[in-house]
Amino acid sequence: MINRRNLIGAGLLGAGGAAAAFANPERAADLAAPAISRNRRRLNMVTTWPKGLPGLGEAPERVAQRIQTMSEGLIEVKVFAAGELVPAFECFDAVANGSADMYHGAEYYWPAKSSAYPFFTAVPFGMTAQEIMGWIDFGGGQKLWDELSADFGIKPIQAANTGHQMGGWFRKEINSLDDLVGLQMRIPGQGGDVLRALGGSARTLPGGEIYQALQTGNIDATEWVGPWNDYALGFYREAPYYYGPGFHEPGASLAVGVNLRLWNEMTEGERAMITAACESVNHTSLGEFTYQNAVYLDILQREHNIQLRSFPDDVVKAMSDAAQDVRAASGRDGIEKRIYESFESGLKKMRDWAAVSEGPYYAARELGARASGT
Repeated sequence: MINRRNLIGAGLLGAGGAAAAFANPERAADLAAPAISRNRRRLNMVTTWPKGLPGLGEAPERVAQRIQTMSEGLIEVKVFAAGELVPAFECFDAVANGSADMYHGAEYYWPAKSSAYPFFTAVPFGMTAQEIMGWIDFGGGQKLWDELSADFGIKPIQAANTGHQMGGWFRKEINSLDDLVGLQMRIPGQGGDVLRALGGSARTLPGGEIYQALQTGNIDATEWVGPWNDYALGFYREAPYYYGPGFHEPGASLAVGVNLRLWNEMTEGERAMITAACESVNHTSLGEFTYQNAVYLDILQREHNIQLRSFPDDVVKAMSDAAQDVRAASGRDGIEKRIYESFESGLKKMRDWAAVSEGPYYAARELGARASGT
């Protein structure tokens, strides 16, 4: 295997070498033969997302395409949607045991592996998109994530972010804490643990199974992402009340997991290209979700008469209190405790910054917009 720098160098040698052959005819025979042998990799990526879903379904396709482009075709990645090669929630095991090379999914789908995994997607009242990027990239999160995942034979990389999500679609209004008691809701990760603590029942369903469960009454409510993806899945047709804020996922980070043995066999250049492709999609997805959610919220309100609601203050307070306990319970010892403590330390630092930066700015922007009538 060769790295990209060598490939570029070989290309430059080909251009400059032709001219050199005129000056030194003895080199012509050497230049006629390939200077290098270019090996290829063909990799399979399994995903937790329905085929063709905007945003989430596109993210792994973009990762694959950018890897192929940067490697000049030396690394080909074939993407399989949920159920095409393995079921959505079996992606982790497929990569861990080597039956697939990579997955694209949400780390909070793997709590059975470790209670710390949700910290690398989203936890209730936790980090926003830019904050989780800050913690993983600069606050020690990646090192801990690598350590956690190495035990399962996986190398994890951030590879998309949905930004702030909505609280979900409900068949009935939520006017008090009593309305959560007995509520059957599709909500994974620690968000589901919070709902259980408040008397509800949480279920984890892959995206392709949610609409039918809502349509048949097997669940009373569901969260997914935000207006863009939620519109595509049609939840507004079954549950008219759309609640926010999304306390459970303030900035959901998605991931590529690579089989660790394969990762270690790769050249430094190959690993750099895969990492760069994931980082690029992480950036692209956040901007795309931010813009498209605004577009589709307008469509849902104008064309489908959804009922936009905010959770009552007492419900938000109870959720926040429960979230503190749920987060703490997931990090009681071992690496889970170290991840929890690192996350909480990073969150405190960035909350203090947000309190004097983004928070006041958003408030001032709204005040100014209302005053000007825009």
